[in-house]
Amino acid sequence: MYKVLASMEQGEEVDRVDDRHIPGPDGDVLVRVYTPHAAVGEAHGVLVWLHGGGWVIGDLDTADATCRALANRAGCVVVSVDYRLAPEHQAPAALDDCVAALVWTVENFELLGVDASKVAVGGDSAGGNLAALVCQRVRDEFGPDIDFQLLVYPVIDLTQSHPSMEENADGFFLTKDAMTWFVGHYLGAGDPKDASVSPLYADDLSGLPPALVITAEYDPLRDEGEAYAARLRDAGVPTDLVCYDGQIHGFLSMASMLDDGKAALDQVGAALRAALA
Repeated sequence: MYKVLASMEQGEEVDRVDDRHIPGPDGDVLVRVYTPHAAVGEAHGVLVWLHGGGWVIGDLDTADATCRALANRAGCVVVSVDYRLAPEHQAPAALDDCVAALVWTVENFELLGVDASKVAVGGDSAGGNLAALVCQRVRDEFGPDIDFQLLVYPVIDLTQSHPSMEENADGFFLTKDAMTWFVGHYLGAGDPKDASVSPLYADDLSGLPPALVITAEYDPLRDEGEAYAARLRDAGVPTDLVCYDGQIHGFLSMASMLDDGKAALDQVGAALRAALA
């Protein structure tokens, strides 16, 4: 399904696109670097983008149109990460790859033509889960500073216990059964309440980067994303929460078909521009 959606989206032109193999914790990780025309000739901020797909499917190609649009709207370089997928590579393999990609991005700021003091991490769905976890790990391990986190209809609680999981269980693109399948492949015998896979269960959310959390009304993941935004605010983290009424999971990736997808891309681009200014 994600491949079908990706093939329907026509990517915008950017100045250049480069694929690079970078060192990872268990072999090389492939990343795709998007440089928009606005960023040519001077150092701009950078967004490390983590694609969705339930940690099982999705790749650089399925994220391509979104990354191009984000680069253009935010006027920043985007580094898209082809992290390892389950079930061959269960948690925390994907997270380890994403952290490695962030560290590489910051360490190679001159190569990428970016300002290492202007760094954002973002993702959609399972990528939103990984983005939230990257921010938590970096804070705890004193890694590179992150200035902003962008969480688009993120998976935040692998217990699947929030009301919207039942309210929107069927008929809205992403189903509860699909989430159960994704979580089972990714988590294996692991504990869904482990904070290393479910960001909502972290003891302390203070000191995390400012956040924009986007949810969709008819998404099984709506309530857990909103619960995380509430916890971030309670911890003193500046957090904007926007629920797109009438929308389903994945709508940002359907911008060529949905006006709300275009509106969300514009909103995200403006938020990134402000955060990385």
